[in-house]
Amino acid sequence: MIDINMFSSADKVAGQGVGAVYDELMALLQKYFPTEFDIKVNKFTKSTLSHYHTIDPNFFVSTWSSKRGRKIGYVHFLPDTLDSSLSLPGVARVSLDKYVIAFYKRMDQLVVVNPNFIPRLAKYGIDPERVTYIPNFVSTATFHPETTERKQELRAKFGLGANDFVVFGAGQVQERKGVDDFIALAKRNPDVQFVWAGGFSFGIITNGYNHLKQEVENPPANLHFTDIIPRDTMIDYYNVADLFLLPSYEELFPMSVLEAFATDTPVMVRKLDLYDKIIEPYAVEAADIDEMEARIREFHKQPQLLERYVQLSKDATAEYSEEHLAHVWEAFYKEQAAIAVANQKKRSTARTKA
Repeated sequence: MIDINMFSSADKVAGQGVGAVYDELMALLQKYFPTEFDIKVNKFTKSTLSHYHTIDPNFFVSTWSSKRGRKIGYVHFLPDTLDSSLSLPGVARVSLDKYVIAFYKRMDQLVVVNPNFIPRLAKYGIDPERVTYIPNFVSTATFHPETTERKQELRAKFGLGANDFVVFGAGQVQERKGVDDFIALAKRNPDVQFVWAGGFSFGIITNGYNHLKQEVENPPANLHFTDIIPRDTMIDYYNVADLFLLPSYEELFPMSVLEAFATDTPVMVRKLDLYDKIIEPYAVEAADIDEMEARIREFHKQPQLLERYVQLSKDATAEYSEEHLAHVWEAFYKEQAAIAVANQKKRSTARTKA
C-alpha cells in the first residue's frame, strides 16, 4: 500500500474549480483503489508521497521536512492567470507571482491539466521532464443527462418555458471568465434566456468586482445570476440548457466544460490556443462576442444543428472518463512512489558509506 498525504484547502473557497478537481480525485481514489493507497489529508506525518493541491504558506513551509517524501504539486494556475483573476496592489501582485513559482519549484514533480502549460512553466525555469499532463474528469454518477420529462420539470422549477432557448454559463463572476460578454449577449438577445451560476468567490479583490456587482444586481429580464450554489445541484442547470457557453479569456481545463459534456449539453467556448487538442475537437469555438451571438442565433433558429454537438459531448465524456483517468492516476502514483523508494535507498547507501 502506498501512503499519500493530500494537502489541500481547496474546499474553503466556494464556487471555484480547484475544489471540484480535488473532490473528484479524492472520490476516484476511494472508489477504485481503497486498498492500494493509504490516503491522509493535511497530516504532517511521514509519507511516501505528498500531493499539494493548494499553495498555502504552511504547506510551503512543510516542503522542507524530510517526512514529506516525494513532493507532487498540482498546477491550477500561473502568475498571469492569477493576475487576470484578482485585483491586487502592484507589490502584492509581484510577491504573489514570485511565491507561486517558488512553490512549484519546491516540488519534485508537477501535474498540469493542460499540456499547453508545460512550455509556459518552462519559461519560469521549470524542467518539462518534471511536469506530467493528466486531464481533469468528472464522475458521470454526479453529472449525467436527465430524461426529457425531468428536464421539463426543472425548467418549470427555474421559471423557464418549455420552448425557451436557454444559454447557460458557470464560474466565478470575474472579467477573466468573460462575464461581461455573457451579459452583453443577454442584452442583445432578449428572446433568449441566459443563466449564470457562480458568484464572487474572492469578494472585492475579484477583477472587475465593482462594475460586475452592479450588473449582477441589475440584470436584464432574460438573465439570471444564481450566485454560488452547491456543486451537486449544478446538474439541474446543465440539463435545462440548450447550450453551455463559457466565454473565458484564460483557462486550464475548466471543470464546467467537462460537467456540461457529461450531461450531453452542447458546448461553446471562446477560441483559445489553450483549448487546442483538449476541448477544441468537441466544442463550438467563437473568436469574439459577435461570433458567439451569430452561433446562438443560428442554433436558436435551427436547433437541429445542435445534435452534432450533443454527440461530440458524448465523445468527450468517453475520452475523459473517470475509469480511464483512474488507471492514469494509478500508474502515476505508483511511478512516483517507486522513484521515492529508490531515492531513499540511495540516500541510505550514501549515509552508510560516509
